Amino acid sequence: MNFEVIPLTASIGSEIRSSAGQIVSPQGAAKLREVLIERGIVVVRGVGLTDDEQLALSNLMGTVRDEGERGVMKITMDKSENAAAEFLKGSWLWHLDGTHDDVPIFASLLSGRVLSQVGGQTEFANTHAAYDALPDEMKARIEGLKVAHSIGVSMRRAGVEASPENEARWRMAPDKIHNLVWTHKSGRRSLVIGCHASHVVGMDREESDALLEELLAWTTQSRFVYRHEWTVGDLVIWDNTGVLHRAEPYPIDSGRMMHRTTLLGEEAFA
Repeated sequence: MNFEVIPLTASIGSEIRSSAGQIVSPQGAAKLREVLIERGIVVVRGVGLTDDEQLALSNLMGTVRDEGERGVMKITMDKSENAAAEFLKGSWLWHLDGTHDDVPIFASLLSGRVLSQVGGQTEFANTHAAYDALPDEMKARIEGLKVAHSIGVSMRRAGVEASPENEARWRMAPDKIHNLVWTHKSGRRSLVIGCHASHVVGMDREESDALLEELLAWTTQSRFVYRHEWTVGDLVIWDNTGVLHRAEPYPIDSGRMMHRTTLLGEEAFA
C-alpha cells in the first residue's frame, strides 16, 4: 500500500499520506485504526471523502453510531441544518465525549466541508501522555479519586442559556461518577477531565476546583497538544478515550460545516 505515516508532534498525532481509494479499504482502515490507537490523532489532508466514503471507512474501523442522516452528523451553528446547534458552544471548551455514559465513544471522524474565515481550528490534547508525565507526587495524590461529570455544568460554562427547557433536557442525562485516572484494558492510564468535570467527590469544593483546573492546564500544555488548521477536504480522526478536544470559537453565522461520523465505544470507564 502507498501509505506514508508522518508524526505531527512528539507526543500526539500522525499524518497519513495516501489516496481515498487506499484508505477506504479493509487494509487501509486497519492501518488507520492502528495508528489512531498508538498516536491519538490521524490526519489525512485534502482527501475529500464523500459521505458514502466516510461511512464506509467508519464501518471498517468500528461500529457507527446512529445519528444525523444515515450516521453522518452535520456539525454547524446553522439551526436549519442542526437543531441542536446552540449546544455546540460546548465544543469550544476542552472535553471528552460521553462522560455521561458508562462506555464513552471510541472515536470520531470529522471532515471539513465549509470553513469559517475566523476561528474554527481544532485542538487535541493527549491525556495518556499528560498522565505519564505527571510528577510522582501528583500521581499519588490523585490515585483513587472520583469525579462527578455533569452536562448542565459544561453547558453553563459554555454560556448556553439555562432556560427551563434546557435545564430539563440536561437533567435527562444524570451526573456520572468516574475515576479521575482511567486504567485501560491495555494497561495505559489517562486523565478523565474537561468541561464536564464538575467536582472531585468528597473533596472541599475550593480544593476540587483548584485540582481540576491544575490538571486541565497541565494536560493542555503545548507539548501534549496538536492544533489542526483546517483546509476543505481534510479528514481528522481522534481516539476519544485518550484525547481531549475543542474547537476554537467562530462566528455563529460563519457557515462552517463539518461532517462527523462516530464510532461506538468498546471499553467502559474504569
